[in-house]
Amino acid sequence: MQKSLDRKLDSIHADPSGSREFIIADAKDADMAFGIGAPGNSPERHDGETRFKTLAEYRQHIRDVIRQSIVDIVLMSASTAEKLVIDERLFDDSAITPAARANDASDVHVPRGGKVYTEAARPFRTAAIDQMQCGRVECEPEERTRGVDLGLYSVTFNNNCELDLETLNQYKAFREEAERKGFRHFLEVFDPNTPTAVAPELAPGFVNDLTTRTLAGVPSAGRPIFLKMVYHGPQAMEELVRYDPHLVVGVLGGSAGTTLDAFLLLHQAKKYGARAALFGRKINQAENQLAFIEFLRHIADGVIEPVEAVKAYHAVLEKLNVRPNRSLEEDLTLQTAVMGYGGNAKTVSLPGKNSVRTQPDGFATTQQGEPDFAAMSASERLAYHRERLNRKLGE
Repeated sequence: MQKSLDRKLDSIHADPSGSREFIIADAKDADMAFGIGAPGNSPERHDGETRFKTLAEYRQHIRDVIRQSIVDIVLMSASTAEKLVIDERLFDDSAITPAARANDASDVHVPRGGKVYTEAARPFRTAAIDQMQCGRVECEPEERTRGVDLGLYSVTFNNNCELDLETLNQYKAFREEAERKGFRHFLEVFDPNTPTAVAPELAPGFVNDLTTRTLAGVPSAGRPIFLKMVYHGPQAMEELVRYDPHLVVGVLGGSAGTTLDAFLLLHQAKKYGARAALFGRKINQAENQLAFIEFLRHIADGVIEPVEAVKAYHAVLEKLNVRPNRSLEEDLTLQTAVMGYGGNAKTVSLPGKNSVRTQPDGFATTQQGEPDFAAMSASERLAYHRERLNRKLGE
């Protein structure tokens, strides 16, 4: 089965300015960062204690996302990929591309009580490429297609010659090995994780310049298929996309935040040139992951606006008798934060609208009987998605 990722990348490169394709990834690799807490809090209420979901529950969420078949990529740890890709063969008949985290530098080591992630990042790789491809440290040529052929590689530059040179050399070694073994990758470029690396107002330009400079000497066979970066706003995004329209830019989701945070991030990033979004905690900590993902897709496809989507999402939760993490009014606030694994950035909130309007049946349709979203008002689109998701998720 053709993977939607490959089809969308072909479309984007064929017409960078005209293609409306957008790639969504569910990043379920948090066990490479948080350990026991990676699966997220248990939905049950435990007075006086925090209890986390189990690894088995975490993997079941991935199975559900695969069956839903809306995202384009599911990113996992190598151990989870071995179970779901190699052992269970869940992606064989799916349009979703499986991927594994290919390195885990020191800035994504975030145990309870830890502080290593606050120090300047140092490169490290737990899993070898062969292990991601076939589950063992050495693969026979015919075994390389058993597992994943795509990995996420992360770099963090801290404006330090010795540390950044080590990061570059390790990335170079990985790229060369990957090219020899037919392993693709996408590149995650974190902001500096030390406060004195670069002035905050210079960080967007610093990251853009280091990213393009790092890839300037890399021929097409070794280049990442797309990027994963912090969204620094319209100017920085447009600058990077204009510099090279074939450098497919994706944004990372960062900490959970409000539902409006997630929906507006995707909407704004796409508006200014991004072609991919990779959400981990924003999906994993959602009250209903499948409904949350479906609204992400509708926003990416231009079917619904972010504020409408938040209201419709809450209506779905109410229909399913799922207690929301926040009130609708609170979930319609925007919290802007530096998106790093440590989750220690300050946030600011802006008020949003809190009225919910309903709409009767009788939605506009095309001649083919499909919903005609262009002919609907904002409130009609909101009501349509409420009713459709209520029916779908209430089965």
